[in-house]
Amino acid sequence: MAVWAIGDLQGCYEPTRRLLDKIRFDPATDRLWFCGDLVNRGGESLETLRLVYSLRANSVVVLGNHDLSLLAIGERREEDQRRVNPDLQRVLFSEDRDALLGWLRVQKLLHVDRDLGWMMVHAGLAPKWTTTLAEQHAREVETQLRGDGFGKLLKNMYGDRPEWSPKLTGMERDRAIVNIFTRMRYCSPRGRIAFDEKDAPGSQMPGLYPWYEVPGRVERDLKIVCGHWSTLGLFIGHGVHAIDTGAVWGGKLTALQLDSEELHVVQVPGRDVSGMAQRSSAG
Repeated sequence: MAVWAIGDLQGCYEPTRRLLDKIRFDPATDRLWFCGDLVNRGGESLETLRLVYSLRANSVVVLGNHDLSLLAIGERREEDQRRVNPDLQRVLFSEDRDALLGWLRVQKLLHVDRDLGWMMVHAGLAPKWTTTLAEQHAREVETQLRGDGFGKLLKNMYGDRPEWSPKLTGMERDRAIVNIFTRMRYCSPRGRIAFDEKDAPGSQMPGLYPWYEVPGRVERDLKIVCGHWSTLGLFIGHGVHAIDTGAVWGGKLTALQLDSEELHVVQVPGRDVSGMAQRSSAG
């Protein structure tokens, strides 16, 4: 048996298949942890989503910002859905969209396995959130996503404010929680997210820190695996294992074995972007 965490897929179906082959994934014995952002930009979001859906009995998924965006678009009028990029339109107008989006909507923001000694989140955690606090805040939003009022949450989750505070209530509280779990890279010691800072550490404005290096942050009792930050690349430090290595940008797709005493990382080439314009920053 092996437990593998896999970085952001972002609609890169062929690299995903190659990676599963390379780690010799066996659905009879193995488990997969997907770090979120299953869709968007890779050109094969429908195939990728169908693949992960087919593996749902053997996998755990946390929601990324692109996954939540897809869910939100799916609740809009058809004419609005037809304005998004063709990659997402193929999901939105597929015959199995209801099954795929219905399944995606009930996935987690945070996955914790104390027996294994790991937790998984798409982007990051607030500096003062212990594992237990993070679980509580994730459940607040997950409960709404799985309930009848999920459309209201998806409609109102967009925006960079407010900053997180335990005193927040209502939609502002939900939005702050979603932003931390799915959009965080840099923040201030008080936890204010710098949404416009997306490049590698060393490029940020003074007074900002990678979320896992903030002075005064709480010590957590579990190792963390996450994605979201492609310009960071493969990073291991401070109990954090960041494994978004830019597959959609022509980098690599990364798997990390979680139940191995030795550090075991497996990578395959990501999407072929030859002849395509390279990004200036990741989203």
